[in-house]
Amino acid sequence: MAKQEERHIDTIDDIARELGVSKTTVSRAISGKGRLSTATRAKVLAYIEAHNYRPNAVAKSLAKSKTYNLGLVLPVELMEGETAFSQACMSGICEEASARDYDVVLSMVSDQDTVQMERLINKRKVDGLIVSRSTVASPVVDLLKAREFPFITVGYTPDLTLLTVDNENRKACQDITRQLLDRGKRRLMLLGGEENHYITQERRMGFEEAHRQAGVPLSQAQMFHEIKDIETTRQAVDAALEQGADCLVCMDDFICYLALILLRERQVSIPEDVSIVSFYDSRRLEYNTPPIASLWFDAKALGKRACQMLLAQLAGEDPQSEVLPGYEIRWRGSVR
Repeated sequence: MAKQEERHIDTIDDIARELGVSKTTVSRAISGKGRLSTATRAKVLAYIEAHNYRPNAVAKSLAKSKTYNLGLVLPVELMEGETAFSQACMSGICEEASARDYDVVLSMVSDQDTVQMERLINKRKVDGLIVSRSTVASPVVDLLKAREFPFITVGYTPDLTLLTVDNENRKACQDITRQLLDRGKRRLMLLGGEENHYITQERRMGFEEAHRQAGVPLSQAQMFHEIKDIETTRQAVDAALEQGADCLVCMDDFICYLALILLRERQVSIPEDVSIVSFYDSRRLEYNTPPIASLWFDAKALGKRACQMLLAQLAGEDPQSEVLPGYEIRWRGSVR
């Protein structure tokens, strides 16, 4: 006898069609709710089990009104620049979600457009959301709070009512800045991103605190913000060099990458003419010539923890916000 061809069922429509019953009958049989004869319920459940039609995922989803999907909210600018941190964090989220029988659905948003995310919520496509970046007056966070939808933010926010998980960004940035000052650097120039991002504010405060504790004067003219592309980077690098910078301190690997392009164009030697460091490490900095001194955080572990905390919240637990300890300063040839 030929082996019966295995069929796959992804929805209750498939089950209903195979058994010749209504979708409502299948739903009631799986959930155990509603009026249904014992014989019919037994028939549906036996059929699912006998044919290996993914009974666990289907049954749990229908019985508990769960989708077994998590949404990951990403900023649209991720496609244009900074990716190393986000990719590593995303990898951790997806790996942890898969281990818990969940899938991850991506949603791209901006300060003006949250349509993708709203569609996930309105159509009940996800059980909870992980917001990958927190910003000042965030429409994403405001919407989720108003809808009372389960979510966690990755990164610092002053809103103590939110569930968050973060690295020791301010402490790490303070530490590497202090060590640069200890090495005799006195004209550090900070090249930063958008000021409405809390991560930008945290890193800047670490930079400022190190100067204050070391008793080294720091002026606003030494800090450049709103760097997001090659043109804004060019303006900052040129101004920093004109002020006699002895070290460019870049807030992330993308800004550092752009700064390196411009320094090469100007035939500025690293570290002979100016040193350069990054507040976030990546392979393109590690493999640069010379390799760039950077801060390293375990972004994958951060993503895993964010997923764990959100799932704990969905399970009815009461997880508390966390700052994950640990970072490394990776001194390399870009600092003299």
